[in-house]
Amino acid sequence: MNLNNITSLVSEPSTSKNILTSDVELTGTLKFDTELIFDGKLDGEIISEGTLILGKNAVVKGEVRTKSVTIHGTVNGNVTVQERCELKSNAELLGDLKAMRIIIEEGTTFIGHSEVTPTKTASFTRSSAPSQVNENAA
Repeated sequence: MNLNNITSLVSEPSTSKNILTSDVELTGTLKFDTELIFDGKLDGEIISEGTLILGKNAVVKGEVRTKSVTIHGTVNGNVTVQERCELKSNAELLGDLKAMRIIIEEGTTFIGHSEVTPTKTASFTRSSAPSQVNENAA
């Protein structure tokens, strides 16, 4: 198991970092408190008040609700973050995205709607009110 590729995704060291590598496959709800680097496969949802990094091999089929997320891999489901969502150049997001800040690099595939609310934290509950919509399939 080579952690060099995964740990290079994080710029600053943390004493409470959790890592699940590409040989991990989960079904159900994944919860964590502080920081998680996930590079495996998940059929379910991720719920946290912490920071999530999805590696290049990560495949998530389900909802992601965290404080912030950086996506290098694939998410097939809605993403709701309280602060910042970053979609890296090889990321693929098939679902709606709601965040205070969104960063989308060139080469990202994003099919869905986005709602950017820079003045308030995105809530984890889905609103039925119309939202600011941007569609981007790069």
